[in-house]
Amino acid sequence: MSGCGCEVEIKDNSQKRVLIILLVINVLMFVIELGFGWIAESTALIADSLDMLADAVVYGIGLYAVGRSSTYKAKAALLSGYFQGALGILIVFDILRRLLFGSEPESELMMMVGFAALIANVICLLLIQKHRSSDVNMRASWICSRNDVIANAGVIAAGGLVGILGDRWPDLVIGVVVAIVILRSVRSVIRDAKMALEKGECQEVKSNA
Repeated sequence: MSGCGCEVEIKDNSQKRVLIILLVINVLMFVIELGFGWIAESTALIADSLDMLADAVVYGIGLYAVGRSSTYKAKAALLSGYFQGALGILIVFDILRRLLFGSEPESELMMMVGFAALIANVICLLLIQKHRSSDVNMRASWICSRNDVIANAGVIAAGGLVGILGDRWPDLVIGVVVAIVILRSVRSVIRDAKMALEKGECQEVKSNA
């Protein structure tokens, strides 16, 4: 059985199931967090919702890349990295907008939605954990889930501080932190994707020589 390619097929099917679940969870949480973030006037929640959208794109691209060549997967991961970077910049613009025009974030709503997002992302992290060494897209997916757990904890902390201090600044600070986390992860994803792409191109040149 080792020479029939069955191992690759099983692995790909396993990746597909995991990525489909991750995609559904992140799309749902993006809609929920964006809606409640707007109601709660929370930069942190809106930033986290856009992070969820970025992750959903990563999972969608990763799902499309499963079973394809390593070069194709690297290009897909590179595309997802650039998209995450664009969303990170959008978060920065939202923070600047709220700094200029003000906001009154609701502490309890922030903590409730942040806790729900934390549970969702812990589930995602556990699902992706055993696949993180499979290829560049699965590593990118694992990095996204890990960063989300950190961001969710920050949203919950920000909600608590907003309630205790009666000030919007913790919400804005966590929004900035989420943006930084996203942009730093973008660097890792793009670096890994470029390295994998270079490796794949070198292999193709050798095979054609």
